[in-house]
Order: sequence, then structure tokens, then C-alpha cells
Amino acid sequence: MFNPLLPRAVRLALTAPSLGAGAVLLGCFALPAAAQQPEAAGAETDKLETIVVTGSRIRRVDLETASPVFVIDKGQIEKTGKLSVGDLLQTTPAIAGGATATNGAVNNGGGTGAATIDLRGLGTARTLILVNGRRLAGPAPDVNAIPINLIERVEVLKDGASAIYGSDAIGGVVNFILRKDYQGIEFAVDYGIADADDGQRKGVTMTMGHTSDKGSLMVGVNYHKQDAVSAADRKFSADALYLSSGSIAAGGSSRTPRGRIFLPDDLIAGFNCPDSAAGSVTRKPGARGNALSDFKCYDPATDAYNFQAVGNLEMTPQERGSLFVVGNYRLSDNVEAYIEAFHNNTRAAFAIAPLPFDARADNVLISANSVYNPFGIDFGRSGTNDSGNAFNLRLEAIGNRRADTRVSTDQINLGLKGGFGNTSWQWDANFTYGHFSQNQVFGGYIFQPNLVNAVGPSFIDAQGVARCGTPDAVIAGCIPVNPFNPTETPEAFRLLEAPYRLSTLYIQREVEANANGELFELPAGVVSLAVGASYRKEYQSFSPDFLVTALPPDFTNCQLAQETCTSPVRGDFNVKEAYGEVFIPILRDVAFAKTLNVTFGTRYSKYSSFGNATNSKFGLEWRPLDDVLVRGTIAEVFRAPTISNLFGAPTSNAPTFRDPCIGVTSPVGANANIDRACQDVARDGSFEGAPNGQITGLISGNPDLRPEKGKAFTWGLVYDPSWLEGLSTSVDVWRFALNDNISALDVNTVALQCFTAGNLCDYMHRFAADGQIFYIDQPTLNLGRLDAKGADFGIKYRLPETALGNFRIGLDATYTAQFNQLILNQAGQPTGSIFAAGKFNRQLGNYARWRALGTLNWELGNFDASWTTRYVHGFELGSLLPGGDSADGQLPNVVVPYGASTYHNLQVGYQIEPINARVELGVDNAFDKQPPILFQNNVTNGNTDPVTFDTVGRYYWARFSIKF
Repeated sequence: MFNPLLPRAVRLALTAPSLGAGAVLLGCFALPAAAQQPEAAGAETDKLETIVVTGSRIRRVDLETASPVFVIDKGQIEKTGKLSVGDLLQTTPAIAGGATATNGAVNNGGGTGAATIDLRGLGTARTLILVNGRRLAGPAPDVNAIPINLIERVEVLKDGASAIYGSDAIGGVVNFILRKDYQGIEFAVDYGIADADDGQRKGVTMTMGHTSDKGSLMVGVNYHKQDAVSAADRKFSADALYLSSGSIAAGGSSRTPRGRIFLPDDLIAGFNCPDSAAGSVTRKPGARGNALSDFKCYDPATDAYNFQAVGNLEMTPQERGSLFVVGNYRLSDNVEAYIEAFHNNTRAAFAIAPLPFDARADNVLISANSVYNPFGIDFGRSGTNDSGNAFNLRLEAIGNRRADTRVSTDQINLGLKGGFGNTSWQWDANFTYGHFSQNQVFGGYIFQPNLVNAVGPSFIDAQGVARCGTPDAVIAGCIPVNPFNPTETPEAFRLLEAPYRLSTLYIQREVEANANGELFELPAGVVSLAVGASYRKEYQSFSPDFLVTALPPDFTNCQLAQETCTSPVRGDFNVKEAYGEVFIPILRDVAFAKTLNVTFGTRYSKYSSFGNATNSKFGLEWRPLDDVLVRGTIAEVFRAPTISNLFGAPTSNAPTFRDPCIGVTSPVGANANIDRACQDVARDGSFEGAPNGQITGLISGNPDLRPEKGKAFTWGLVYDPSWLEGLSTSVDVWRFALNDNISALDVNTVALQCFTAGNLCDYMHRFAADGQIFYIDQPTLNLGRLDAKGADFGIKYRLPETALGNFRIGLDATYTAQFNQLILNQAGQPTGSIFAAGKFNRQLGNYARWRALGTLNWELGNFDASWTTRYVHGFELGSLLPGGDSADGQLPNVVVPYGASTYHNLQVGYQIEPINARVELGVDNAFDKQPPILFQNNVTNGNTDPVTFDTVGRYYWARFSIKF
């Protein structure tokens, strides 16, 4: 299924049979054994004393600064057994929400192998991703592109940092610190498999390094392959489960292989259908479908299509290969050149159920004069020629919808750094180039112009062959298809299939210069300063195949099925920035102030797309006692509109929608708002809304967007008691207040605002024939405010050494007290509020109030083990808006409570000293905890939230590594 991603020679070198030979060959060129040992602990400590901690540009001796930073070091990374960065960070307690995040291991209706991070649940666009303090390239930076064996540690700054790093650093910053100065050769092989005997995982890494007095060079390769997990192979996702009228039912889509056909009153009367059929029929199992007697009333309880069992995936099959080089060379005593570069190729595949066809939404008219039409009436529509008769079908004849995705990511940083003579001042000048390209090929879709002809008028010729058109106007090259029974014309349907392509290109170029050092000395210490300037240019293009380019005037249709329609995007912007940050020690070694330090920082940004922005930050560190640190920050934050936000052309999507006009009985003229919202809807209570609970939304960009602006606050306490050596505790409270939120209007928000307040009604478009939604405009606007607050807790304790070994325990937890969004109309007036804390919602994600990660580590001689526990607190599935969506599509304001979920991961390791090798065994989700059922009417697929909960089940893994 997959083609090689790495050069053939590299792939051959990484195969298991050649590992031994490779080790011998490399050993021939190895340095003396004493020079090959890993970095000594003392040397590492010396380096840590001079590092710049994420959240500040000033070099510090103290690792504890005013900003809270969560650190995952290389040893912790290895003990997780994870082969991708996305899987590694998924357990971080500060990650919440997740509706905009992607998990590279999850299909989510179309997996690409990418993983993005959503700190505080504020959205992935409000989390900044850095590699050694520099931006990771990409329209939505994919952390899986970073080779995991290149990472020394991950620093997660849980604080706003726009004054330090610029745009996007609102919810926080994830900074990947790369390894350097490595000496020796290291091989590692990994293998994993689920308890259900699927989801097989294989990985190989090789790292080589050499260090001398003049510099160092480290190169490496990384290969990782992940097999698929089918939704049909997990009990929780095998059926599409729905919550309706308080009951749980294994349902599915009404777009079925036997069709759901809506008939006018005179025809449906002959079937004597119950209200549950909503005026529709379906072909009887095994019937040909060429007579009215071959059809029966549609029964949603027995006729719905279980799309979960026919190809949907819980885990995306993917293959990833990467190469990297990190090096430095001392040009003189004061100047050093360096390079940091990596290349990553990812290939992923996804498959979902066959194409759902809706003749009205797809702008296809099924002719009354088709030789296969037993009803003698038109279905669907052709432009404004709307028959008023809906026809839904699942096109199994052309197989599953599927895609092959290939992604290439390159990032290279070249620079010079050094010092100014014998002073404390250091400087750095560098150039960063980032390149991201994604190419996708899709299958399982139909070429609409040919379908229109194939279901249009047709006749039987003198030879008894069905022909398209009429005897006087035969359509050459066309074969009629039978939508009333596709099994009779499968080959003709397959001839209509048309693959299409999508291509995305993103290029980032940045030039940056920085300097930092000491200014002068005060009685309390040395005042330090960091300054810098940068120029960055970003370019992005999205190029869809002409087959799926949306067509005017309404941009809801193209030459393939409606759900594929999209539009090209192309644009660029540049930004010039300058910053300054100063550290000032105020007091030292006085009563109630062992130290008192403040930090001020500010950053000026000039964007070609919207203008200027200035953001500042204040930080406080106060040690009233040696054991206690009080810290806090107040920061201005902002996010610039992205290229897609600014220049995105109309693109269709298929959001879940609950029509507020369902069951409406208000007479025309009684309520002006209802009249506008429910135009052309029957007022006798019979209106039931979209048959599948999904409609067409039309998302578009806006060149007049303003940046998001707001403030971030963190205040906390760190307590390291001298009376209990090895114990460290911390608590930090945080709050984020953001204005002018950039987002595409939600379709449910549009409908509710129109229905209740008469706002946004111009964005709703209904079919005149029956009042069903045609489409809803979703422009990208500066609408709304966001206010989130909570607290972080941390405990780490290294127990005294015992005869049973060394023990270390740790706990990191996050509490979300509030996550509110105030919805504004275009005039800036409040129109409603969303309260998400403690709830799950398809639009926003999971905001369980508590998330925690506990660890227990043990070491004795050459043995070690760890037990990691991840905790997600209980939450409610239900309405975020009064009178709005709910956990039950039939009962507004119904909420369903869920209990907590706890996952346990175990790991044991053994160091084989004679050959400097290590063996590790682990099991993730050791007690096979199953995810909560959130029901298909509330999630994308799989009946659950795959970003928050484990969907694979118990998983075994092993790793062997050896160093030379």
C-alpha cells in the first residue's frame, strides 16, 4: 500500500537484518570508548545553567522564572514508547478542547497523519509551536514532522507570550529543544501491537554524532509505520449509535444503498406510511425496484445505513520517514556557525463509507423519463428547477471514499552566534527556511455532468439497450444508471467515478538577529537586557483540481459531489518585528525578600496584511523565603489573521445542524423573527428538518479581518521545602481574556440568532419548495469574546534512597474553572453566550474540568520501571446555549452526565551494560479502558471523542536500543 519514503539505501540500512552489519561497520570508524560515552550529568548541568528557558529571551542561571513551564525530557519521552510527537503530547494536562486539534493516529473522517496542539482549549491557532525557539513552518504546524529522536526535551509554556515570540502565542508555547553535542552511534528498533491484534506499529531510528574542540555534528534518520484500526473492529464504534427521545439506538444515515425517496402527497398516500417515514420510501431488500410494489415505507429503526461498519477507521494507516542534521563549528574564539535542519515525509491513507448522494444538494435532476424511474416524477433539482422531491442514496457501487496523502516538511536554520570579546554579551543572527507541501488524491466520487446525463431522460433502443437522451437526441458516450437499484448497473456507476487532487504549499522565510547580556549591577544583582529584530514572510497556496472547484453563483456545487466542492486560496504577507526584554533585580537577602525580580518585555509588529501591533509583558519573581517562590505575569497577547482567514474563497462543508424551525406552529405574521428564519417552512408542526442532521455550510475568508487581541494572567507559588529534600510543589492560577475572536460563523449560531433575535438571517438560504436548508453562509469574522480561567497544580517528590531502589513520584493537573464565549453580531452587540467548562460539544471539543497526569518511577541497579496514570474528569454532554443544541437531537436542553476516565500505562526497562544496550517493554491502557459513548449525533465519527480518549484499547510495545 505504501511506497518507500526514504531513499532505498537508507531503508535497506534500517531493516532488521542489516542492523548488526551496520553496527559492525560503524564500529570500525568509532572513536575510543572513553570519547563515546553520552554527555556526563555534570556537563549537562553546566549547560542547563546557561540555557534560555522558554518564555524569556534572557539567559538565566535560575531555571524557575516568572512563567510556568512544563518540561518533558528525553528520558521521559523514551519511557512512553511513543514514536510520534503528537502521541507523546496527547497526555499533557494543559491540552483541552480539541475540536480544532488533530491527532495523527486518528482518522477523524480523513486522517493525514498530522498532529496539532491545543493548549487550554483556546484552539490550535492560538498555540505557538517552536523548534529551538523558532517557528515550525506550516499552515497548521504538524508536530509529527519533528523527528522524535532529535528531541532533547519539550518545554510547554502555559502562559501568553506574544511580547516574546509574536503572534499566536496566546494559550501558550510548545518549544522543542533539539539534541546537540552528541558523541557516538545509537540504533533503536520499536514494535507495538494492540490487544485486538491490529494497529501494528514498527519503528527504527539511527543517530550518529561526533564532538571535538572545534564543534560537533549529529545526523540521524527515523522511520515509523503505523497500521490501521477499523471502526468495525471496536465494540464502541462498530455501530452508529444515536441518542433519540431518551433512547439509544443503532442507527445510521438515511442515505442508504437502497435509497430514501421522498414522494409527493398523492404518491405517498398509496403506501399508508407512519409519521416516522416523513413521507419517504425505500426499496425492499432483494427487490428490483422497477415497480411501485418494490418499495416500502422508510423505517429509520431498520433501514438506516450503518456507515461505521463499511470502512471508517479509528486509526489512520501512515508511514513516516525523516532525516536530520544538527551541527556547529567554531570559526574563532568569539564566532560559531551552526545548522539545524530536518526533512520529513509522511504518507497516510484514509477510508470512509461510500459517497452519500443527495439529488437536491448535489444539483442533480433524476428525470421522470428515465427508463429506470418507476414513479414517473422528477427528483432533485437542476439549478432553480427544483422538483421539491428529495432523493437520497449511498453509492456503494463505486466503493468507499478514500484518499492517499503525501506530506513533505522541511525546516532549515543557518546562523552565526558568538560573544562580544570578554563581555557577558552574546549575539545570534540566523536565517530560517520552512517548506510544507501536501498532495492528496481522492477516490470514490462521481463526475456530476456525466451523472446528470446518466439519470436524465433515457430510452430503450431497437436492440433492447438503454440509451441516454431521447431517440431524436441520443447522448453519445453515456450509459444510463439506475439510482433506484444501483446493483443492476454497477459497471455504469463505476464509469462515472472521477478521482481528484488537492495540493497545499506553504513557505516561510525569516531573518532574525538577537543580542543579550548584562547592562549594569544593582545592589540586588545584575540588570540584563535582550533585544532583537526579525523579518518574516509567509506564502500559502491551496490548489484544488478543476473538478472540485466551486462554481458561482452560490459556490455550493462543482463537477463532483457537493461535499467535495472547494476553492483555491493564494496569498502572502510579511511582518517586521522588534522586541526588547529587561530583567531587573529589585531586592536581595533582606527581610521577606531573599530575591525580588521583575521582567519587562515589549514587541512591536508591523504586518503588511492589517497594520501594527504592540504587545507587552510584565513578570514578577519574589522569594520571601528560600523555600518559596511567588511568581506572576501579566501579558498582552494577539493573533494575526492567517492567509486562509484573509483570502479563503468559498468552500463547502457538511456540519451537523439542528433546525430551530422543526415542529414550528407559529402562524405567518405572528413573529417577524420566526418568519425570516422559517421562510417557506410549513407551519403545521410537520417540518422535521434535514433528514440526516447535516446541511451545507459555505466557509469564506475576509481580507478586512482585524487581529485578535487580549490579555493573559498567571499567578502562582512554588514551594520546595528544605525540611523534605526532593519535594517540589507548585500551583498557578491563570486567565485568558480575548477580544475580536476570528472564526467562521457556526451554522447553528446563525440559525438560532435569526430565529430568536432576527440577527444573521441573510446568511440562511432555504429551498422554496419545502423550506429545507439549501446552504448557510459561514463568513470568517471578528465576532465574539473569550474568557477562560483555571489553575495548574504540580507535585514532584524524589523519595530517599532505599534498599528496594529509588522512587520518584509526580503529579501534574489542570483545572478549568471557566470557558465562556460571548457571541457578538456584526455591529458588536452581544447576542448570546456559550458556557463550555465541564462539557463536551462537537463544535468546541472536551472541556472536562480536571485533567491530570501522575507518574511513579522506580530504579534499582540496571532495572527501572514506570507507571503513568492519565485522568480525565467527568463531564456533561449537552447544550452550551439555552434553547440550543443538546445531547439528544429530539429533546433540547437534555444533558447526559459522564463519569471520569482513567488510563494506566506501564513500562519496564533493563540496561545491558556489557554491550551498552537497553531493552524496554510496555503496555498502554493496561486495563483496556474503553472510551465513553458520546453518540453519533454529537461527534464526527466513532461515537466518541478520539482527541481526548483512547480508541485503540490495550496496546503492547517493545524497544531495543544500543549505543556504540
